[in-house]
Amino acid sequence: MTISNNLWCCAVPVATVWTSTSSPREIDRLAIENPVYLIKWLEVLSYKERLDLCTTNRIQTQLLYGEEVIVDEIVDDWAKIIAIHQPSKKDRRGYPGWVPIRQLKKRRHENYQKHVIVTVDKVQLWSEDGAPLMVLPFNTILPLQHECSQFYHVDTPHGTACLNKKGVAITRSSTVGNPTPMEQAVVKGTAFLDLPYLWGGMSSYGYDCSGFTYNMAKASGRILPRDAGDQKNAGQPIDPERQDEWRIGDLLFFADNFGKDPVRHVGFYFGEGKMIHSPQTGKTVEIITLANTQFEVELCGVNRYQ
Repeated sequence: MTISNNLWCCAVPVATVWTSTSSPREIDRLAIENPVYLIKWLEVLSYKERLDLCTTNRIQTQLLYGEEVIVDEIVDDWAKIIAIHQPSKKDRRGYPGWVPIRQLKKRRHENYQKHVIVTVDKVQLWSEDGAPLMVLPFNTILPLQHECSQFYHVDTPHGTACLNKKGVAITRSSTVGNPTPMEQAVVKGTAFLDLPYLWGGMSSYGYDCSGFTYNMAKASGRILPRDAGDQKNAGQPIDPERQDEWRIGDLLFFADNFGKDPVRHVGFYFGEGKMIHSPQTGKTVEIITLANTQFEVELCGVNRYQ
């Protein structure tokens, strides 16, 4: 069946967006259920199995709880979706892929003036009668209904729920955090040092390189394109030969063949010749000095997002 302009939303803490309905392996079963078991899934993946997510192009991106998508088509137990807040050259409407229909719910059409965004690694979502519902990762955004002394009462795909005021903030946007200078994106990124890389990762359970830059910018009030190549094609180009003109929070882009091939990697300029980034499978978010590394010779661009 085909569905036009049908808005749904993510109904699990993190939903993985797969390249096709046949992309998940048997070992990925924990990632496509509802409830989803992200930590258990990631714990059972060997290095080879994690790398296979990339080399065979199994994963496209991920969604956070409450994030809106367009459902274009439903085939058996799967929905062909467009992640409308993740700009991509793959589709003018957003980032495409497939999600199990059990991890989505139809979106209720209500307008809210304020929203609540998770500003720490993870927070507990509670029912109104005090029962624990699920754990929400960094950057989850939910509409604010009202507040009391201890809690924000938010609208979720499962109805009204509560977030403790610690670890969250009010934002007027339904898609980004409160606007701050891009230097703050770098500061926010340091909270995730040592977080293991995850191909397609878009949550505080694991980021890929452009997922890391996208999410730290999102937390700082900006929506970037989802992929590294698209991120390079946006923003204000800065001369890569003039490191003295780079600013903390600028995006640094890298490519094979001494920077001549298509963009393959992105990170934030950390200042003083350093970069913070999520490198590759088997490694973790780190701060490195660029001098005398492969990145020094593979640098192909520097972009600034005001």
